[in-house]
Amino acid sequence: MRVITANVNGIRSAERKGFFDWLVGQHADVVCIQETKAQEYQLEAEAFRPDGYHCYYLDAEKKGYSGVAIFSRKKPNKVLRGLGWDEFDREARYIEAQFAGLSVVSLYLPSGSSSEIRQDAKFRFLDLFLPHLRQLRRKRREYIICGDWNIAHKEIDLKNWKGNRKNSGFLPEERAWLDTLFGDLGYVDAFRRVNPDPDQYTWWSNRGQAWSKNVGWRIDYQVVTPGLADKVLSASVYKDERFSDHAPLVMDYDADWD
Repeated sequence: MRVITANVNGIRSAERKGFFDWLVGQHADVVCIQETKAQEYQLEAEAFRPDGYHCYYLDAEKKGYSGVAIFSRKKPNKVLRGLGWDEFDREARYIEAQFAGLSVVSLYLPSGSSSEIRQDAKFRFLDLFLPHLRQLRRKRREYIICGDWNIAHKEIDLKNWKGNRKNSGFLPEERAWLDTLFGDLGYVDAFRRVNPDPDQYTWWSNRGQAWSKNVGWRIDYQVVTPGLADKVLSASVYKDERFSDHAPLVMDYDADWD
């Protein structure tokens, strides 16, 4: 089972840069996309509904902002849009495709880098999301929660960790939240199950020469429930082409999603 997650920072822009041409050759079972930055009526071209996939979009109220999507080869039994939290559902940050015994989520966790107001919103989301994740653990199904979590967990997960300890995305409170996720709640950072290496990043600033020098952050994850921890076969970050300021994270699982 191949699952891809990609923050495309504008799905129309990514399409022009060849994202969908690349995707065809990946033969993924499920594709999770964040930051579509489009309304669904703007995505009528065939490219935005790849052949062989059931495609589900969730748009933000604000045009050109946020938005998530899931493409799946198998038709889900059910698709959940949003979390029932008006403030964040208006921003289109969560879509879940449910199959028999397995759910795959496309998540776009808020960024707090632009202002204190947005950082406060990010903390509000985290405060709401942890109980939700705890509740999911009580369900009789496995979860793969894909997306841009906007937090680098450990020092190995960003190049300039010393200079970012007071910046959004690497704040002590944010990192402690991930400690709880991967500790008390038992979720697993699937990438790190198979790749312990440094310099593995999924996002690079557009400033300076961050991309060419690989001065990045690992903030895109596939987070899985414990039942899938030993099913992770491989993980790779695709960097041969650049579709956005993030790179796609491609993961294979020895898992039956029927």
